[in-house]
Amino acid sequence: TGWLVGIIFFILGLGTLLPWNFFMTASMYFNSRLNKTEWSNGTVVSHKEYYFNNWMTLLSQLPLLLCTLLNSFFYQRISEMVRIAGSLVFIFILFILTAILVKIPMEEDRFFSVTMATIWFINSFGAVLQGSLFGLVGLLPQKYSAVFMSGQGLAGTFAAIAMLVSIASDTDPETAALGYFITPCVGTLITLLSYLLLPRLEFAQFYLDKSRSYEVETADELLKGEAHQSSLSMGEFPLYFLPCPSLSLQIWVMAFCVVFVFTVTLAVFPAITVDVKTIYPGKWEPYFISVCCFLIFNVCDWIGRTVTTLVQWPLKESRLFPGMVVSRVVFIPLLMFCNVQSRSYFPVLFSHDAAFASIMMLFSLSNGYCVCLSMSYAPQFVAPKDAETAGALMTFFLALGLSIGAALSFLLRLLV
Repeated sequence: TGWLVGIIFFILGLGTLLPWNFFMTASMYFNSRLNKTEWSNGTVVSHKEYYFNNWMTLLSQLPLLLCTLLNSFFYQRISEMVRIAGSLVFIFILFILTAILVKIPMEEDRFFSVTMATIWFINSFGAVLQGSLFGLVGLLPQKYSAVFMSGQGLAGTFAAIAMLVSIASDTDPETAALGYFITPCVGTLITLLSYLLLPRLEFAQFYLDKSRSYEVETADELLKGEAHQSSLSMGEFPLYFLPCPSLSLQIWVMAFCVVFVFTVTLAVFPAITVDVKTIYPGKWEPYFISVCCFLIFNVCDWIGRTVTTLVQWPLKESRLFPGMVVSRVVFIPLLMFCNVQSRSYFPVLFSHDAAFASIMMLFSLSNGYCVCLSMSYAPQFVAPKDAETAGALMTFFLALGLSIGAALSFLLRLLV
């Protein structure tokens, strides 16, 4: 049943990032409901600017940062089953709510508030789910973590394909949007059923039970005063995970790298990239952002992550790696010089669709590659007993980078 456990962890990985990806990829639907053009006496009345993409990015990433900080509190008091199954149930309910809202006419300000509250809560549950599953997959052999991460990497591609199918269907936009939001409801349900199946499989039972007996042994050792500080209980991040400056100093280069990579990525994607317009109006136009922004980003990001299983260059001690990470900052002006609409200061240098698609390819390949290398190198800088703590600490820095990038996107959007 080892392969079946692999498939389940792939589905669980996919399920954790459905909320973020399905809301992000649907930015055109949300913007069309928020920025309706109004006419008065034959003239267009300027509509209120909601900066939906910026707020969506920020309110998706802040819960991840907060939940990473609160992990040690959650994990002690709430059982793993309640955390994972409970989060999936709430995510399912919130996706159903979003699907129902497609059919309910609503005043723009209220729709914006309800959507933002949904995004905050669905991503809060998503963050608890992700943290718990990272702990759970950590109890199994290393290759299952790679399968789990691979599932996470494909969640965005799944959302982009669902969006393309809904655009291609010859139905009215409302029905297409309804079909689009029903897809993650089904996905979340399958994820929940997969998780409930996991404890019934012998292969999974062996590792999960071994972990529980290890906890009992560790408790005995602690009583004798012999235990290592590195003991991790079931699906937990360590409780001493935040106040560990000595560990932070050992992995500070990798911590800086993962913060910087995500700061650069979230500063422009999706807040600026979704406003790029094609130079070919007509049939291609509705597909342009789904293909050139979301599909390209997710496929190339996944390829970048996967390549690290075959090639790991530069080496972890090399100065080249931080240099490579910092050089990604060039993508910020490159993407701002693309054909972004409603611009103030930046001229258009790359108006062609092919230029935007090429920049997005390099941008996303380097994102996946650098993130995966930073995350896998960090535990190698510390003693084996501290490796798991280093991994948990890197999750905090990852969330920090995402939040800084999301906040920076407001400023950059105003500058374009």
